[in-house]
Amino acid sequence: MGIEALARLADERVDHRFKGLPPDADGLTVAELAAQRRNLFTGGFTTPVLALSAERLEHNLALMETYATRHGLAFAPHGKTSMAPQLFHRQMERGAWGITLAVPHQVRVARAFGVRRIFVANEILDPAALRWISAELDADPGFRFICYVDSVRGVQQMDATLRGAARPLDVVVELGAGEGARTGVRTEAECAEVADAVAGTRTLRLVGVAGYEGEVPEADPERVHAWLRRLVALAADFDKAGRFRGLEEIVVSAGGSAWFDAVADVFAEIPALSSPVLKLLRSGAYVSHDDGHYRQVTPFNRVPEEGALEPAFRLWAQVVSRPSAEQAFANAGKRDAAYDLDLPFAQVVRRDGAERPATGVSVTGLSDQHTWLRTTDEADLEAGDWVGMGLSHPCTSFDKWQLIPLAEADGTVVDYIRTFF
Repeated sequence: MGIEALARLADERVDHRFKGLPPDADGLTVAELAAQRRNLFTGGFTTPVLALSAERLEHNLALMETYATRHGLAFAPHGKTSMAPQLFHRQMERGAWGITLAVPHQVRVARAFGVRRIFVANEILDPAALRWISAELDADPGFRFICYVDSVRGVQQMDATLRGAARPLDVVVELGAGEGARTGVRTEAECAEVADAVAGTRTLRLVGVAGYEGEVPEADPERVHAWLRRLVALAADFDKAGRFRGLEEIVVSAGGSAWFDAVADVFAEIPALSSPVLKLLRSGAYVSHDDGHYRQVTPFNRVPEEGALEPAFRLWAQVVSRPSAEQAFANAGKRDAAYDLDLPFAQVVRRDGAERPATGVSVTGLSDQHTWLRTTDEADLEAGDWVGMGLSHPCTSFDKWQLIPLAEADGTVVDYIRTFF
């Protein structure tokens, strides 16, 4: 099912639904347009247009595959970052155990494109979603699905919905990252109560523990390591109490994109348990990386010998107004650029086929469809110029573009990445 569905993406017709693509490509299939290998700058693309670097994407995929292998980690990258089935499959081709997701809609997308192993880093209580997931499990013996539980009440609701299912639903108890953090059980004693509630059902099966270290309050290396050791100790305590009896493997999972070095450190300390441990890392923002938040906090900054991720997105917009020597406006706005953490970063300017650094140009704000640019005396910027901008926080970049050109360094577009948000 997955390969056929991916192939059908190439048969989709290009039209007005996909912003930035050449107007004269209307009616072509994605495959036909890709075969033309148009140039991003001379091939009729309109601004604003978001491009994903083919070389940097490949570099990032390879780097994280190597990292996970080196540290003995299974890898289920968080697919909610991109919601791009083509990237899901490239990640799995690079050895990923499966894909992490957050909500039922995302699971449906992944299943439609043949993903066989899914970890949902969230508790699912919606009866319609649970019944659909249960039906998927019953229909496909090879489908592996795991999700969080973090309350006795939640366990009771899941059990009530799933009664009569042929296969139990695999769950992990989520340990919260601390008081005031996001979801998750706050104390080990409460974790045991949730585990007991799971054991009292026939519809759920406890297979491990999990959490998200990125929510540790006032996170620093010491606090993050300490919380991860709590998570590991919880797994060991559950195992000693016989809660994992009969399992072929025990799941211990964590890992966002800011502290996966700490996850690797602490997961290396997991003691021998009654069954082999699946040490499941879930970092997902690495695919495109970014020029803002994650570039500042990436673990590779702390451990440079591991390598370095490369920002793979660039948003191109055109200067449409130059009202003063200190001000300019480009035609990209909130609907085009990630803006939930940092503003875009002006990097390069293109004019008449030549590209140069965006010296003296900075982004100061975003309106609905305008980028506010401040310019100094050093800036050489005119109406009609293209400005290439780096983006912050990939989690809110992919969701603004349904079909993203995958471009080589010289601008040749070799493919188009379809997203589903």
